[in-house]
Amino acid sequence: MTEDKFTPEQSLELIGSMINKAKNKFGENGHLYLLWGWAILICSLAQFILFRYVKWEYHYMVWFSTWLVFIYQMIYLGKQKKKEKVKTYTDDIIKVVWITFVVLMFLFGFLFGKLLGEEYYKFFNPGILALYGMPTVLSGAILRFRPLIIGGIFCWILSIISTYFPLQYQLLLLSAAVIAAWIIPGYLMRSRYKKNN
Repeated sequence: MTEDKFTPEQSLELIGSMINKAKNKFGENGHLYLLWGWAILICSLAQFILFRYVKWEYHYMVWFSTWLVFIYQMIYLGKQKKKEKVKTYTDDIIKVVWITFVVLMFLFGFLFGKLLGEEYYKFFNPGILALYGMPTVLSGAILRFRPLIIGGIFCWILSIISTYFPLQYQLLLLSAAVIAAWIIPGYLMRSRYKKNN
């Protein structure tokens, strides 16, 4: 039984095609960036309205709706995995980056709640904004997609700015952050995906 031999040119062509497949695959038409961008935008604006104008004591309850988004994401990713033909190292790195982000979000929530008590909300949103920048910049660097890098840096800048504002206005900065970091890059990814396919 003989093995087919690749010429150097064929090897380079195969590697190039796999890289292009990985880029197109991850783009997933920007679906997950748009999904979470819009979910967080709606929740942050809804909390702002409930807190500032309705004066509802439990204004933060709107965030529980993100569990539905999370369940949808798991179903979506399960379906995508079944369609997967090629798994790349890039996929694995991106996955670890976003899992790390989710773990850190829960840790921030727990630690801030435990250590800060009543002061929790003063620090939580600036911390979350700083955290949003991490997976966004890393994903942009891994994928060589500049809009994500710019969006992540914008989150870090807003994190610093948010320390000068009370909670209700921090929610508006959170809205601006997800527009810059996830919604705009998500639409740009979708556009690129449609163009490439």
